[in-house]
Amino acid sequence: MSVYAFSLFLHLVSVAVWIGGMFFALACLRPASSELSPQQRLPLWEAALTRFFTWVSVAIVVILLSGGHMMLAMGGSHARWPVHAMAGIGVLMMLIFGHVRFALFPRLQRAVQAQSWPDGAAAVNGIRRLVILNLVLGVVVIGLAASLRG
Repeated sequence: MSVYAFSLFLHLVSVAVWIGGMFFALACLRPASSELSPQQRLPLWEAALTRFFTWVSVAIVVILLSGGHMMLAMGGSHARWPVHAMAGIGVLMMLIFGHVRFALFPRLQRAVQAQSWPDGAAAVNGIRRLVILNLVLGVVVIGLAASLRG
């Protein structure tokens, strides 16, 4: 396997972890957890997001390293426009994740610790909105990647 192919493999696995995790959270965990009381639902979200955010953080490092390597292999600043679009949208997604992880998620943690269920629900709702945005952006990036192959 070439270095480029290995970079692509790591990149795709990391993207799958991040995008797939967001889809799972929105399409599966959210509807299932809505049947629970806030006292059960919000600690569940806190625990699930703690684990997920660790994986996303690792995925982001791998995406940056592998994506940077592949972009250089495609000509760096001379790469085709979809490569630059993917990189730009990817950076935007990482900034959104940073806001979720370091601004909104601590609000959820504090609310769960204080058993302030309305504040926790508001934090989860804010996280949900930005996860929807990031999921849409991620699907756009996947479409751009597919356009490079065709």
